[in-house]
Amino acid sequence: MSLLHLIALLLALHVALSDLHARRVSNRALLVALCAGAIALGTPWTGLPVSAALIGGLLGLAALLPFHLLGWMGAGDVKFFAILGFLLGWQSLLPIWVLASLLAGIHAVAILLARRVGPPAIASLSHWPPLSTARTWWRQASAAREGRRGAPYAAFLSVGTGVLLLVPGVFDHG
Repeated sequence: MSLLHLIALLLALHVALSDLHARRVSNRALLVALCAGAIALGTPWTGLPVSAALIGGLLGLAALLPFHLLGWMGAGDVKFFAILGFLLGWQSLLPIWVLASLLAGIHAVAILLARRVGPPAIASLSHWPPLSTARTWWRQASAAREGRRGAPYAAFLSVGTGVLLLVPGVFDHG
């Protein structure tokens, strides 16, 4: 695992937790990762040419920016994907995006099914300890979101990043 991979994994972990909790992606964390990645590119342990990092960053930005401009995605998701492209190279973007999009689709189906099942069916399980704990966490997270809604797409991108880098043989990422 290269230094850039480690930076990407640490960033992905931070972004996933932040996005799940408050639907926020920290600009400070993105900037720190970008600067650390730029410094790391100057070392012999990265295995990524500067040109691949720059192309990856620009391609990541260009790929998701239209969705932000349409109002379908937050700016943090777009910036995070661009930073991932910079840290991992353009070749890593497609597998991360595909897995994140599959997770977003599963999330959407789960939301639709939960609406169809309705609160009474869910309420009947409310005393089951795991659901009670989850409900408490959900209330705290909802307060932290301050009304922000939507799918945690940056968290889904984080899962794609983790699978790409940590699960051998799932993707050929060199």
